[in-house]
Order: sequence, then C-alpha cells, then structure tokens
Amino acid sequence: MFVHNKRLQYTVRVAQPNPGLANLMLEQFGGPQGELAAAMRYFTQGVTEEDPGRKDMLIDIATEELSHLEVIGSIIAMLNKGARGELAEGIEQEAEMYRSLTGAGNDSHVTQVLYGGGTPLINSAGVPWTAAYVDTIGEPTADLRSNIAAEARAKIVYERLINVTDDPGIQDALKFLMTREIAHQKSFEKALHSLQPNFPQGKLAPVPEFESVYFNLSQGQGDTRGPWNQGPEWEYIESPEPAVDGGDGMATVNLSEKEMKATTQMVKRTASNPSLDPITGADLGSGMAIQKKKK
Repeated sequence: MFVHNKRLQYTVRVAQPNPGLANLMLEQFGGPQGELAAAMRYFTQGVTEEDPGRKDMLIDIATEELSHLEVIGSIIAMLNKGARGELAEGIEQEAEMYRSLTGAGNDSHVTQVLYGGGTPLINSAGVPWTAAYVDTIGEPTADLRSNIAAEARAKIVYERLINVTDDPGIQDALKFLMTREIAHQKSFEKALHSLQPNFPQGKLAPVPEFESVYFNLSQGQGDTRGPWNQGPEWEYIESPEPAVDGGDGMATVNLSEKEMKATTQMVKRTASNPSLDPITGADLGSGMAIQKKKK
C-alpha cells in the first residue's frame, strides 16, 4: 500500500519560469537515468526478492525514488507555469508566443504545444519513457551491480543539470537529489557485499582455462598493460590465434539425409557465377552500359 503525503520530500523553490530549462529537466523525469526508471527498477526487484533485508531496502528506495519523481516533476511544473498559462489562454499574439517558446536556444516548443507545458513521461529529446529502461535480470548479484551503475549515471546527469542553471533554489533541490543517488549507491554496495560470495554472478562456475586469460585483440600503438591484464592472476596472450579452444574455428552441424538434400539443392539454386558481368541499373544510370556495349 502506498500513502501519499501532499508535502514534497524536499522543498522546491523556483525563482522564475523557464520552459527551456524545464525541457532539460525532463531527462530526470522520463529519461533512461530518471527517477521513474529507478523506481520501477527497484520496485520490480523488491516485489520478487526473497531475502527480507534486500526486499525491505529495495521497496524503501523505490518509494523514495517516486518521491524524487514528484520533486523533479514539481520543478518542471513550476518552470513551465507561466508559459503554460499563457499558452492555454492565448495571451500573446501567435508570432510572439512562438518566439518566446523557441528563442535563445529554447527547444521546448514541442513539449509546450504537444503536452501543454505539463510533465509528460518523456526525456529532454521528446522520447517516450519505456519499460526497456528497467534492466532487471532477476539475479541479485547482477541486479545490485546494475543498480549501483544506474545511481552513478543519475548522479552525473544531475551534475550536468546543476551546471546549466543559475537558479539557486533549483540548484539546491538538484543537489539534494544528486546526493541521494550517492546514498543509494552505498546501500546497494553494502547489500551486494553482504551476499557472499557474489562474484562471479549466478551459480555456474566459469570454464577454468578461460577465466583469467587476457586476449590482446586490439594490437598496435597504444597497447597498455595494467592490473586489468597483468599480474599473477592473468595469462596474457600477446597475439591470439583464432579458435582458442584448439579446434579449426569452423562452424559445423550434423544434418539428417533429408536436411542435407534440401540444403544442397538450395546452395546449387542460389550459387553465383563470378564470370558474369551483367549490365545493371547502376551501369545504365552512370553511362557505363554504353561503354560496355562498345567493347
């Protein structure tokens, strides 16, 4: 059960309307790194989680992300408030209205006209929110790592949004949201490492002969050695050959007699003749067909 408190988790103070800035803020409303994506990611994980501690944490954080969605949505609504009223009531002349929505690099006219200056579930480029942003795979050791990365990406987006506004009230609210991303990262990190062992992910053990091998597959100037490919735990292959399994590197399949007959017929029917040089549409268009005829 969710119970809504009409007061925001963090107070929103917007100095003045700014539809262009509102459009950028949509990135954290309906974008891939936004609050709705985070809430749905953690909520769906929490619903199916069997461990009581992780379940409680995931539902707590999912619920907080919904409160953050309300905070960022309120910022967007306040930034759009003046333009929304003017657009709805037709206060300005048509040309002046369009200039006010598109001037000074403001690209928010689509969201203003199409969505009436509201808070649509889209990103700053107008792309609709999609459940494809929720990358849960149903394995805690993988999902917790994905959650940590998601919070890190969201923090970076908030940093960039802070850098594009000089409104102190908006900066203050965004810094709160950014900081909560860090807090959630810490919770997910602690939860991950309270699950031992947590690497490699899942249940199956890796194939031993390939687990700690580094293949130098991008060769030339810039080749670099470091802890990611050198040391006692690594076997470094300078110039790897194809088919590292010792085979010939060719794909094979065992076919039945019926399948072999059909495949042979298909190969024969679709075989090319490299000795032919037919006149094509490209030849006709380029004038090469005339030259070929002269020859």
